[in-house]
Amino acid sequence: MSGPLVSIITPCYNGEAFLDRYFESILSQTYSNLELIFINDGSTDRTEEIALSYREPLEKKGIRYIYEYQENAGQAAALNRGLKLFTGDYLTWPDSDDVMTPDCIEKKVGFLRNNPQVEMVRSNGVYINEETGERRRISCACHKVYEDILEDLLLVHTYGCSGCYMISKSLLLMCYPDRNIYESRTGQNWQLLVPAASYTLCGYIDDDLYLVFEHGDSHSRKKRTIAEMYERWNSFTEILIHALEHCKSNQCILNNMVRENCARQIFYYAVDERNKAVMRACLKAMNRYGKVTLKEYCLYLKKIFE
Repeated sequence: MSGPLVSIITPCYNGEAFLDRYFESILSQTYSNLELIFINDGSTDRTEEIALSYREPLEKKGIRYIYEYQENAGQAAALNRGLKLFTGDYLTWPDSDDVMTPDCIEKKVGFLRNNPQVEMVRSNGVYINEETGERRRISCACHKVYEDILEDLLLVHTYGCSGCYMISKSLLLMCYPDRNIYESRTGQNWQLLVPAASYTLCGYIDDDLYLVFEHGDSHSRKKRTIAEMYERWNSFTEILIHALEHCKSNQCILNNMVRENCARQIFYYAVDERNKAVMRACLKAMNRYGKVTLKEYCLYLKKIFE
């Protein structure tokens, strides 16, 4: 085998419907020096049976395969288990219900080896609706070959699809020398990407190398009530604040930016709900951590007097 070792870490909970597709995408990779760490996060379906059935074909292809089971604790806890185990020079962490194209890893490794000034790269990809077959690109924005994506990640102005990204082991260890991210039920991608983006520019490959399948029971894409969105934004902000503790950049400025953005997002949900108390609280928080626009003041007054 030639080329640096690439570690793939994938947590999975009850993924039996998607695992054959996932494992076949690993087996189809044109880059062969791979280490796959699959963490079964307490699945109650046939996840273990399917995952173990792929040991022989993976090892026959020369892929080192580590299968681990843990009681259900969430994706961040499962990812932490994988972070303790990986030995590769590069790391990627695709979801178990998505697919990497055959050249996904080869192109990212090639980019990082040819551009040693960056230690992080991402590709574009495609969202695929499982029911309708509709396809759309993950990002329609214009991207530079090298980008500072830290603020865009913090404000959720760019994408964080796990399998689009690859980072170096040395970058991971700069961010998390103890190989341990904050354990939450969601947001584990941002916990890795935000600190990484504070240390290095991110390379970009304008190819669709990752396929994200949208389906009804997907945690990240299910419909939520406004009350659930309040809680989701508050929880996501807590995750970002923890991630900032591992950043190289000015944490105070970025902390305020994150809290202002959280208040702004919740403010607009409160406007839809006509929740005056939440709108007032959000305006105070926005003013404390940043600024309130004239448009937002006017919108608040309009709702107050309706």
